[in-house]
Amino acid sequence: MSSTVPVPRRVAVIGGGPAGLMAAEVLAAGGAEVDVFDAMPSVARKFLLAGKGGMNITHSESYADFVARYGARSSEVEAWLAAFTPGDVRAWIHGLGIDTFVGTSGRVFPTDMKAAPLLRAWLHRLRESGVRFHMRHRWLGWDGEALRFATPVGETTLAFDAVVLALGGASWARLGSDGAWVPLLEARRVDVAPLVPANCGFDVDWTPHFSEKHAGAPLTTVAIEYTGRSGERARRQGQFVVTAGGIEGSLVYALSSVLRDQIAAGGETTICLDLAPDHDAARVFAEVTRPRGARSMSSHLQSRLGIKGVKAGLLRECLAQADYLDEETLAASIKALPLTLKRPRPIDEAISSAGGVRFESMDEHGQLRALPTVFVAGEMIDWEAPTGGYLLTACFASGRAAARGVLELLKPQ
Repeated sequence: MSSTVPVPRRVAVIGGGPAGLMAAEVLAAGGAEVDVFDAMPSVARKFLLAGKGGMNITHSESYADFVARYGARSSEVEAWLAAFTPGDVRAWIHGLGIDTFVGTSGRVFPTDMKAAPLLRAWLHRLRESGVRFHMRHRWLGWDGEALRFATPVGETTLAFDAVVLALGGASWARLGSDGAWVPLLEARRVDVAPLVPANCGFDVDWTPHFSEKHAGAPLTTVAIEYTGRSGERARRQGQFVVTAGGIEGSLVYALSSVLRDQIAAGGETTICLDLAPDHDAARVFAEVTRPRGARSMSSHLQSRLGIKGVKAGLLRECLAQADYLDEETLAASIKALPLTLKRPRPIDEAISSAGGVRFESMDEHGQLRALPTVFVAGEMIDWEAPTGGYLLTACFASGRAAARGVLELLKPQ
């Protein structure tokens, strides 16, 4: 009695970032022949650069809180995360021989805080499992059902049983995420939401004097009051940095989604800065109006409230001279200094991007309804998340979901 050995199916993974590499791992473990293509000379360049300041892998908060970080697309992203939770991410990293720890903020890091050792261990595992890598292969679309690539030796056309696209969004184009895939999918009737900056800074029309004097200055104790999506007033404390043309940093990034959308709707938006978040309004008023003798107001504010440097500069920048000299107005402004944001910084400067392939254009595994053997994963899908490990975890989980969908599609009937 003879038996037929099934022939492994060939799958192309286009894009060598976290989502693509995770898809390749699951596909190879499922018995597929996997070829990874990337336009850059090496894989995961954005992953490596993001890890230079400390490789934040995921977050240790409760699962419900974690899922809520994905905002309007929480339910769709949760379908990925249910099969690869933040706890699973840590266990996966430990399986690569990399230990992790939880920081004081709840963020999870590799023990040595670096991305390179993790990536080296991961690539070794992938190569050992038979995954083949093709660098400097830029995807150009299709020739019939085959894939077209520009390579160092000219254009080539290759055929596969299925494809996982993990091409990223449009931030940090020099590292490979340039959004060049958008017209290729739109030409095949795939609905793509416009790519816009996420986790980004904003432009403010500073005067040249303020910009020259304070660019690069951090505000380490400050709060922002802003209008939430439902019209409610909201408040968040943290830190950010004044730039030559505006503001950026962790507190600004955390609010960037709502602020970006408000600018898109109204042309600009106004936030209020609390320059003394550790003191209530009554305390600030009492200190501002306290007799100061011969001292200047700037010396008085520094002595009584610690308002100096860039905080003092912001008051001078944003208030008319008459308002600065009026003690009641000045005290109120220290607790709520209006600052008008003109526009988000360009998408190429953003940490990540929003927009991309709409969920309605694909099934729960990322299979495109218009292209039944093509799956998408990672940041090229229309979702966004704040920094803190949320972006990376969802990219991992979506890559696994796409790979499982491919394996199910190619399973012998």
